[in-house]
Amino acid sequence: MQQIPQKKRPERKCIGCGLKQDKQMFIRVVRTPEGDVVLDTTGKRAGRGAYLCKNPACLKKARKANRISQALNCPVSDEMYAKIEGELTLLCP
Repeated sequence: MQQIPQKKRPERKCIGCGLKQDKQMFIRVVRTPEGDVVLDTTGKRAGRGAYLCKNPACLKKARKANRISQALNCPVSDEMYAKIEGELTLLCP
């Protein structure tokens, strides 16, 4: 009897805590082609991306270690961090 191969699910790693899980468990932070840094709730927005857990503590860890700037290859201002943190708390209370 032939076994049906299972579809491979993409895994990503949180830049805050380092946890590795399915892509759907994370929120993507994107540097758009225009240079803006925003949250991508769909996971399909154009641009360079990094993944965060749906936990504000992971954003704080990533900010403290400057990992978002490193992952996106651009500086991230305090205003952008505040905007991302506000959106994250709205999405994941």
